Amino acid sequence: MSEKQPVYILPENVSRTLGRDAQRNNILAAKIVSDIVKTTLGPKGMDKMLVDSTGEIIVTNDGVTILEELEIDHPAAKMIVEIAKTQEAEVGDGTTTAVMLAGKLLENAEKLLDKKVHPTVITKGYNLAAKKANEDVKELSLLITDREILKKIAMTAMTGKGAEGNREKFSEIIVSAIDQVSKGNNVDLNDIKIEKQNGSDVEDSQLIQGLVLDKEVANESMPRKIENAKIALLDFPLELKNPEIETKISISTPEQLHNFIESEEKSLKEMTDKIINSGAKVVFCQKGIDDVAQYYLAKANIFACRRVAKSDMEKLIRATSGKMVSNIDEISEENFGFSEIVEEVKKNEESLIYIKGCKNPKAVTILLKGSTEHITAEMERAIKDGLGDVCSAIKEGRVVAGGGSIEIELAKRLREYSRTLAGREQLAVEEFARALESIPETLAENAGLDPINILTELKKSHESGRTKDGLNLFTNKIEDCFEAGIIEPAKIKTQAITSATEVATMILRIDDVLMSSSKAGPMSPKGLPPQFSGMD
Repeated sequence: MSEKQPVYILPENVSRTLGRDAQRNNILAAKIVSDIVKTTLGPKGMDKMLVDSTGEIIVTNDGVTILEELEIDHPAAKMIVEIAKTQEAEVGDGTTTAVMLAGKLLENAEKLLDKKVHPTVITKGYNLAAKKANEDVKELSLLITDREILKKIAMTAMTGKGAEGNREKFSEIIVSAIDQVSKGNNVDLNDIKIEKQNGSDVEDSQLIQGLVLDKEVANESMPRKIENAKIALLDFPLELKNPEIETKISISTPEQLHNFIESEEKSLKEMTDKIINSGAKVVFCQKGIDDVAQYYLAKANIFACRRVAKSDMEKLIRATSGKMVSNIDEISEENFGFSEIVEEVKKNEESLIYIKGCKNPKAVTILLKGSTEHITAEMERAIKDGLGDVCSAIKEGRVVAGGGSIEIELAKRLREYSRTLAGREQLAVEEFARALESIPETLAENAGLDPINILTELKKSHESGRTKDGLNLFTNKIEDCFEAGIIEPAKIKTQAITSATEVATMILRIDDVLMSSSKAGPMSPKGLPPQFSGMD
């Protein structure tokens, strides 16, 4: 009888983690990612300083920004980062909540795995809990009744970020901007441009009924300000076309050279004369403007700007109600856009062009001002969160009380629901409820309050039927968060619950990780990338 020979199926450079070890490694990776953003949650959350290899610094407490900037190698950790990106794309806010919830669901699932509860049972329980929770969110949510609720939603979204000190002003700017560009319940946030300017006070930030372009006039001789501007939007160059194939021009006398140059100038003059005679006072050109053409336009006192980005040209069309012209012969007053003022403003060697006072603009600009680049960048992230929340609330039409109140109420209802289940799924539903409670618990912890006392008081309050009671971190008291103006779109909660549950159940079902060492890079003993080892 011949001796048995070992059979090699996988190449030598593939590392394999099986069963319980694979689950532990994946859960640990998810928990570490969750812990990274945990301290940023809520109005009293801390900031992170992110420094890249070039020395570029970002100071932020925005969950998705932190996770996008981190270089994460572990595959399960990458799956958690995807939740944050999905949450940002779908709602624009609630990224930290979604990531924390996923991390906590996996952490709690580990306790059940230790009790020999099968991963399939846990995933079934989690899916039942998520479905019930989303149904309860809809039941507990309230309809938007007035504009003030939208302002409160914007204020809640910006709390704890760079714009907090001016949140009332910014909430008015956000709601006004969305009012201007909305078409019923549809809002395209691409129609709201955010332009930053350093070196000024935050208080000077404003909403421009039109656009602000990071450009300058084409020629120094042109006027810096035009009132009651008729604006021509051009999609062709004010330059002479170069032949597409190599062309040779034979010139034998000075007169021929003179005539050739003169014919070029004549062609450019004919083009600019058509613009001048049309009555246009401002020209925005997507392509280039020749020096000779600039001279003639400046001589006619016309304000011209060249090489405007296509996206900005599209916004100019919507803001000024003009039409893009693709042919010099189509320039006419009926295609012009209009605004009260077009002006170039120079500050600290930087030029911005303001197109202000447009009638019923369908594209507007939020001009953010701040003392440093880091402050304006963080304010921009806060404004984007506010815009995303208000936009989501308008689309869905429903809102919930914030401050952890909705999570506590959902946890209470899920515990009642778990008692109706016969099998081991009820254990998973109970752990889902505990994961939801981690949100108000972390809010309290980040504010320097006792999380156990706060959680106990919140539970007691909700047991007595006060469903909107949550943690108001401006007063450090438990009160009706809806009355206190702490309001969030219902979509933030349903999206976070759905995304977190889906990724948690997907990770739980993995019992075998095959990793090619040539691609994966060195792994720590715990199966995590070197930058993660020892962080738990």
